[in-house]
This record gives sequence, C-alpha cells and structure tokens, in this order.
Amino acid sequence: MADSTEGDTNIQNLGFLVLALIALIAGLLIHSFIIGVNVTDWWKGRPVTPVDHIVTCLGVSRMGAQCADTLYYYVDALFLSHLDSPVTLLTIGSIYEFFTYANGWLTSLLSIVLCLKISNFHSRLFLYLRGMIAHRTVYFIGAAVLLSAFNCLIFLTISIAKVTKGGTYNKTIQNSSLNCTYSTSLYTYTIGVFFPLLFYCISSVLLFTSLYHHTTKMKMSSNLSINLETYYSVIKFVSFTFMFNTLYFFGHFVCVIYYYFYCAGLNWLYISLDFLPVLHSSYLIYKTAKLRSQMSKVLQNVMDFIFQRKDTETRENIEVVAL
Repeated sequence: MADSTEGDTNIQNLGFLVLALIALIAGLLIHSFIIGVNVTDWWKGRPVTPVDHIVTCLGVSRMGAQCADTLYYYVDALFLSHLDSPVTLLTIGSIYEFFTYANGWLTSLLSIVLCLKISNFHSRLFLYLRGMIAHRTVYFIGAAVLLSAFNCLIFLTISIAKVTKGGTYNKTIQNSSLNCTYSTSLYTYTIGVFFPLLFYCISSVLLFTSLYHHTTKMKMSSNLSINLETYYSVIKFVSFTFMFNTLYFFGHFVCVIYYYFYCAGLNWLYISLDFLPVLHSSYLIYKTAKLRSQMSKVLQNVMDFIFQRKDTETRENIEVVAL
C-alpha cells in the first residue's frame, strides 16, 4: 500500500513537472516575442511609448517569474535529496518573489498610465498626473523594481534567520521540504501586494467608469456617424485584464494562506497560475496593433518555411521515383 501511494505521488509530481515545463516554454515564446518587438523598435530608433516601456518590463518580470518557479519545482522534485541546506530553495523562492512583486507593481503602473491616457477626466490633479507620469515612466519603473527588491530582501532575511536560528531541513515530509520556513511569506506577500493592488483597482475602476459614461453620452447623442466599436473594445480589454489580475493576485494569496496553516504547497494551483500571464500576454498581442502585425509576419514566415520544406521533399520523392 505504501509503495502504491508513493508511486501515485511520483506520477503526480511528474505530471506537475510536465505542466510546469509546458507553461515555461509557452511563456518564453510569448514574452520574448513582446520584448523582442519593443526592443527592436527602440534599437532602430522608432518611437517607443511609455506603455511600450512598461509592457516590455512586464514581459521580463513574467518571464523571470516563470523561470524561477519552474526551476524551483525541478530542484525540489529531482535534486532535493542531494541538498544539504534549504538556502538553495530559499534563494530561488526569493527570486520568484522578486519577479512576482515586480509584476504586481508594473501591472499597476500600466493600469494607471492607461487610465491617465484614455480617461476623459479634466480635473487639475488628473491633468497634472497625466503630464508628470507620462514623462517619468522610466523612473516609476525603476521605483517598482526597487520596491520589489526591498520586499524580496525582507522575505529572504526573515526566512534565512528562521532557518539559521532553529529551523530544520526535513527531506521526508511531502510538499513541506522547508518545514514551514515560508510561513512568513503571508506577511511579506500581503504587504508587498496590497498597495499595487489598491492602485490597480482604483485606476481600473476610474478607467471603466470614464469609458462607460462616455459611451453612454455618445449613444444618447443624435450623431449616428460615431463608431463605438473602439470604446467597446477598450472596455472588453479593461474587463479581461481586471479579471486576469484579480485571479492572479488572489490565487497567490490562497496559496500563501494554505501554506501558512498547513505547511504544504498547492503546486497544482501555482502551476495553473503560471498559465495566466501567458494567456494575458497573448491577449495583449492580439489587442495591440503593432504586436499583432509582427506576430502575423512571424506566423506567415513559419508557414512559408513549412510549405516550402514540404514542396522540396515532394520534389525529391518524385525525382527518386523517376530514377
């Protein structure tokens, strides 16, 4: 019975590793595409907007988080018995925490910039923030990175101090290899995510409210030549993005709470959350004209290469038959 249970656990872990690898490959392809397009435009001297800067850094943070998360799974599952100290896993986990916090801050910054750019509020404070943030986006990105590093450093310091003081490294407890060392992540994650989530919710609600009232006024006007499809498209984008970020943030919060009370990780939920940034980045490519155009070119080149290779193989087969 014990061998059967252990075999089922090994199969389950193998399934988790395969899913994590699939999410990693998909994430590397999608995020690197976004980064490559925007970096190429910057390198060639083409105009790059503040939104492009944020989206590029957001792609880097998401790609880094997926790499660290997948590396953690593989080290924990395959090399755990060869580790003499939990410091390795703590370091990888801290890197993942850093990119997760950066993702939160950059997502919040992107929402704020879009709100200031699209909304039609005309208060003095709103106009001041629009001009100030638009011209200092790079500085805000740097501040987001520093805040993420600070939160990550707090988590790493507390965790290492806990291990050094009296923590034990238990290699036998399933899903609890660090023996509740990550229990402190509940406080650090709550502190690190609260403010970016708050700013994100405020900016998203303001943007949605502005778009809703604007489209309502336009529908009530007698001008039938007005096209509302653009506004509806933006409303759909804001709604989808809000749903994605809500699931992503609270999904991580559920994982942290579960570990705090049961000292066990919800690996299936973490891996499911790894697919959300891939889906959102794919949707971002679809909704952005520049990224959509470049993706169409890439797919067209791939299809041409495949069909050209098939034609070459067909001609070679015909020549062999003729001989």
